[in-house]
Amino acid sequence: MTDAVLQSLDRGVLTVTLNRPERRNAMSPELCDALPGILARAADDAGVRTVLLTGAAGTFCVGGDVGAMNKGDGTAPPEAETLEQATARLRRWVEASRLLHAMPKPTVAAVEGAAAGAGLSLALACDFRVVARGAKLTTAFARVGLSGDYGGSWFLTRLIGPARARDLYLLPRVLTGEDADRLGLVSRLVDDGAALDEAQALARQLADGPPETLAAMKANLNLAEQGSLADLLDVESARHMASARTAEHREAVAAFTQKRTPNFGAA
Repeated sequence: MTDAVLQSLDRGVLTVTLNRPERRNAMSPELCDALPGILARAADDAGVRTVLLTGAAGTFCVGGDVGAMNKGDGTAPPEAETLEQATARLRRWVEASRLLHAMPKPTVAAVEGAAAGAGLSLALACDFRVVARGAKLTTAFARVGLSGDYGGSWFLTRLIGPARARDLYLLPRVLTGEDADRLGLVSRLVDDGAALDEAQALARQLADGPPETLAAMKANLNLAEQGSLADLLDVESARHMASARTAEHREAVAAFTQKRTPNFGAA
């Protein structure tokens, strides 16, 4: 167990809080070790319907801990670690982004303050980003001589296109929440201080929805990002007809005809 990442489950909404407020939630080895396991368990836990990712003390995550990287000579690879070992370690850590993107549950990022480097990548990996107007978002990697990790280049390219992604990676600048919204990176733009409340409301709405249906929709949308139309039509058709045989579908139709709110069994 670690207090670098906190968890709280409330009626199907798992809130995962990056918790290093003294370092603006910079990603320590302890935090990076813990996060993929937490998300993997959430993906498999039927009691978790939505994952909400946030940061402690009004900051999302500033990415890697640059202060810890600096050992006085400008280089900081662990002395006893080979390049192959370091790469394998990072690959284990970055599973967090794949899980946020691919798990069969909606994922929501509540972004206040800074979301930089790998912190921005984690936010981009989520299905929804609720972002404060005054938040500060930046790739930041070029400024510290790093090429980028946690899938940010993949997510950014798909969200805003290759030309803009290259601009933001190779010539990093700080975007406000309003800037990011204009580029298409934001799901909900809110006033400063309101991101967590709005994200909680959104996560609650998603958790009260039909979980099997939302999982199928998310899988379709993920396939649409990289598969062919023919592939998507095959899979979409199969999932659609399978969903027509579920209790969720029957409840949704009954609620629609009876003009009531459907009950999908959320706690």
